[in-house]
Amino acid sequence: MTLVKKRILLTGGSGGIGQFVAAALLREGADLTVLSRTRTDEEVNQPKHVRADLSTTAGIAQASAIIAAAEPDILINMAGVQYFGPAERQPLDDLQAGYLVNLVAPAALCSACLPAMKRRNSGQIVNIGSIFGSIPSANFAAYSSAKSGVRAFSEALRREIANTKIAVTYIAPRAVRTGMLTGQLKRYAELTGMSIDFPEIISEKIVTAIKQRKKDVYVGFPEKIFVRLNAIFPRLVDAAVAGADRNASTLFTA
Repeated sequence: MTLVKKRILLTGGSGGIGQFVAAALLREGADLTVLSRTRTDEEVNQPKHVRADLSTTAGIAQASAIIAAAEPDILINMAGVQYFGPAERQPLDDLQAGYLVNLVAPAALCSACLPAMKRRNSGQIVNIGSIFGSIPSANFAAYSSAKSGVRAFSEALRREIANTKIAVTYIAPRAVRTGMLTGQLKRYAELTGMSIDFPEIISEKIVTAIKQRKKDVYVGFPEKIFVRLNAIFPRLVDAAVAGADRNASTLFTA
């Protein structure tokens, strides 16, 4: 599928992956609108930018109204935040904001764009999840559960609109070298053997999945295997990751 002149709305276009995805979409000739809280220098030359804060219900309502009026051909829900650490240490405000950005906003924005897509009987919704959404991980409890919700929402929505020509694409990257990759997370990766991808590579995979209107894309090996294994034998995965989780727990001892 060509993206030339396709009206695309991308949330989180200021993020580490989002900037590369935005640049790739522009090279493809898309009519791109980026929705994010901040605007980077790289975005100055982009045709359109809308400021919105998806960490509040008011901000999500504002973004929903913008999307409903814009009637995009393609909606890409990429905005995300991540808490890394023991669940009991995550502040309530941070917990709430995380679920709003990572789960509530994608669901709400999908709902906002659907009426126009159904009227045209065409369109595509792209939800960016995470491997953690299929392999829930220690010290990423809230993030894992939110991304699990995005995966389930994408699957349920795909079934709901199966009699239309609207595509639902779910993409689950593994760890990426962005601003979320703190020093502590780098140490976690060393202790657990977690692989980390470059954002340029992930952005290429995302744009390719959009053009091919794929249903589900899981990035990385052996992560793809663990996704299937965790779905069938989660207790087996418990045993497989126990040693790495014990190693990682040393990051949070006093």
